[in-house]
Amino acid sequence: MKTRQQAITYGLTFPHTYVESPFKDPNWELVRVKGSKKAFLWVYEKDGYINLNIKVDPEWREFWREAYDAVIPGYHQNKKYWNTIILDGTIPEKDIKKMIKESYDIITDSPTKRIYEAVKQIPKGHVATYGQVAAMAGNPKMSRAVGNALHKNPDPENIPCFRVVNAKGELAEAFAFGGEGKQAKLLEEDGVVVVDGKVDLDVYGM
Repeated sequence: MKTRQQAITYGLTFPHTYVESPFKDPNWELVRVKGSKKAFLWVYEKDGYINLNIKVDPEWREFWREAYDAVIPGYHQNKKYWNTIILDGTIPEKDIKKMIKESYDIITDSPTKRIYEAVKQIPKGHVATYGQVAAMAGNPKMSRAVGNALHKNPDPENIPCFRVVNAKGELAEAFAFGGEGKQAKLLEEDGVVVVDGKVDLDVYGM
């Protein structure tokens, strides 16, 4: 990866992204995420090379800077959270793409996203409590947020929120899954036995 267009094209492969030139200087192009409008990839030319500014986890910041001379502290940005990649041909493309992907993941991270990813990890034939999902999502104290997120589930086919029960193994109220008995039916189809609106966590819990 050496050109501006190659970098932008790769940036646009991520979901819900678009490119924008928000400054008076057309040299600067940003790839942003729709909705939040946050930029995870800044593309510009400097000293004869295309440069990329990408957000970085502070734990990995020095790793990348030490691994490649062409990765330096973020130009014109907070150097604790941003790195600059100089596309001088010395960095393998797979690592450039990895750094861009990490930037996208950091920018798009949210508690709700982590909750949905946690729910996807509940195996078929098992259930998890709201507290367990909260812990899997990184914060054991956000059980209420788990409930709110699951009620707004945007993709029920791939985010099996019916596998989440309360701390006693009790199912959610009828409205949560489309009607009376719906959650019980989905669980039973999954191989989970439901008795009087309750699941035995000793048997079916994660």
